[in-house]
Amino acid sequence: MSKRLFVLSVAVLSAAPALAQGRPSTTAMSCAQASRLVASQGAIVLGTGGPTYDRFVRDRSFCEPTEIARRAFRPTRDNGACLVGYTCYEPSPDDWPGSDF
Repeated sequence: MSKRLFVLSVAVLSAAPALAQGRPSTTAMSCAQASRLVASQGAIVLGTGGPTYDRFVRDRSFCEPTEIARRAFRPTRDNGACLVGYTCYEPSPDDWPGSDF
């Protein structure tokens, strides 16, 4: 029984540093850095200022089959509306893709 407890303790303690790590924030990066990060990762969750965050993707291939990719503009250190990448969006039957897609 104590061996199980030891193994469980080791597993929990080894995961603790991963839980303490914060997510990268667009507001701490330049526009070029943020867009390169999304492009290199394919899909990533980024902070967007304060407690807000979103999942950004490089292209539609990182979305669910029924979703479309919509351009995502977020604040960065050097640009108030940087095209960081795309967010996945589930369109409703009433949606008509326009300039936001």
